[in-house]
Amino acid sequence: MTRLLYALCGADPDCRFSPHVWKVAMALAHKGLDFEEVPTPFTAIKTVEGGYSPTVPVLNDGGHLVRDSFDIALYIEDRYPAGPSLFGGEGGRALSRAIEGYSQFIVQPALVKIVVKDIHDRLAPADQAYFRQSREARLGRTLEELEAASGEELAVFPAKLEPIRHVLKFQPYLGGDTPLFADYILFGALQWARIVSSKPIVKADDPVRDWFERCLDLHGGRGRSAKAA
Repeated sequence: MTRLLYALCGADPDCRFSPHVWKVAMALAHKGLDFEEVPTPFTAIKTVEGGYSPTVPVLNDGGHLVRDSFDIALYIEDRYPAGPSLFGGEGGRALSRAIEGYSQFIVQPALVKIVVKDIHDRLAPADQAYFRQSREARLGRTLEELEAASGEELAVFPAKLEPIRHVLKFQPYLGGDTPLFADYILFGALQWARIVSSKPIVKADDPVRDWFERCLDLHGGRGRSAKAA
């Protein structure tokens, strides 16, 4: 059975950076499911599976389509119960929802102010035009203004990871002794930054960095196989 995961890419199709796609890629690997990534530029998303979704990831699981990273994780958890659990029960699902909110409302908005110009610079020209117009409208500043202020944003970013440092005092992963989907949610955000930007998002002596390095090595080093900026 062919299993396809549509993944946002830059001008280089191997530069697949979407944090939400990375959540799913790690979840599929966690469940031991084979899949093929389909590199998809911003301006091609509307053509994916006949316009099925305005965003990626989109999973085509042998003809069954699922969109939204969390919905995909729920689908593969229920569809393939024999593989290692992504949640470890209802408590893990609740934990993952909490981490999803933390990532989407705290971590990713901070990161985008740091790396948005770096993302633009990795896109093909048609995607650059779309990205500039949409992101400048959303963020209320030009990409160049955001880049000029990125150092200030970078300086205050470590404090936003303090809740994660607290958890890591007691266990190696957010899921406990082994990773769960909650780990892949936050990993996706930091992997996004690692792939598009050379800025030092997490310092070498940070416990979050140690956790991130462990995640990069999971599932045969799937995360580490993606080239860093």
